[in-house]
Amino acid sequence: MSDTLELLQRLIRLESVTPADAGCQDVLAECLTPLGFVDERLPFADTENQWLRRGTRSPLFVFLGHTDVVPPGPAEAWGSAPFKPNIRDGKLFGRGTADMKGSIAAFVTAVERFLTRHPSHKGSIAVLMTSDEEGIATHGVVKVVEVLEARREKIDWCLVGEPSSSKTVGDVIRVGRRGSLCAKLTVFGIQGHVAYPELAANPIHAFAPALQELTAEVWDNGNAFFPPTRLQVSNINAGTGAENIIPGQLEALFNLRFSTELNEAAIKARTHAIFDKYGFDYQIDWRLSGNPFLTGSGELLQATHAAIRAVCGIEPIDDTGGGTSDGRFVAPTGAQVIELGPCNASIHKVDEHIGLEELETLSRIYEQILINLLA
Repeated sequence: MSDTLELLQRLIRLESVTPADAGCQDVLAECLTPLGFVDERLPFADTENQWLRRGTRSPLFVFLGHTDVVPPGPAEAWGSAPFKPNIRDGKLFGRGTADMKGSIAAFVTAVERFLTRHPSHKGSIAVLMTSDEEGIATHGVVKVVEVLEARREKIDWCLVGEPSSSKTVGDVIRVGRRGSLCAKLTVFGIQGHVAYPELAANPIHAFAPALQELTAEVWDNGNAFFPPTRLQVSNINAGTGAENIIPGQLEALFNLRFSTELNEAAIKARTHAIFDKYGFDYQIDWRLSGNPFLTGSGELLQATHAAIRAVCGIEPIDDTGGGTSDGRFVAPTGAQVIELGPCNASIHKVDEHIGLEELETLSRIYEQILINLLA
């Protein structure tokens, strides 16, 4: 059994459902502190954060990951217990195998091999872990970055181990992500009997034309790096459940995944302009999950392309698709940030898995990136 596979199995057995870490960071400290990494814990609220750093010189290369996983759902729906790693058909099954404990295990073994061959490497290497990525991400990497910025500890290159690959490991590199802006809308009406609508004010009727305009709005046309901004309504709720009552209020949730053609202020202004046109009484609570970011051509991206060509013999595609990641908290510091991890077809699903060969390939790619940048 390979060291990477053995470590991944240890991590899968730890039931670190967000925001729990369940001892994963202790395992990483056990692996990396003998190699000269200083283990610093930075807990905030219910979130466990870990900053493992070797060296004090620049440039600083950081592997960024999260030890928390999403709930597995009904265990009986799985082909094997979600927190008991099981190998079958050349794959390792278990919650977190692809998202993203597989990448974490590959980080560690890549670093171990690199340091064996290059103990006096240039710059510094760090591993940043949080247990608050799959949740609302308010006490995780965003807080650690604040600490690092306050003490002027600057990250130059950051590789996030999110599952970026599509068909085969290394075929896609995430070089940025769209922004994410969430909204909770409340439309206020007057509850009443459906037989006496003149004595009530139906918030559903008031909101309907605004909803149509909101969802038909062309926010932008995207650009060379990002698709057009999209708005999706995720929930609408109104009424008491009785068929003879006009509801007193309506609640709706919607989200915009936006490109670098827009910003938070512009989206809010255009949304309010649409709603104000129709004259209903409303309140919006906004939550910015993250701004868009983009890492153009630079040393990190060049080193990663070269590593994938050397290990896999393919030329990866640079892409900005998918959801948000913790990279959105690091990019504003000026760091070059990319995401590279295993295939994402099974993430958050029953029978999540990673290919055994895929896992070893990923570790070799990570090692080659370190060689390209720091050897």
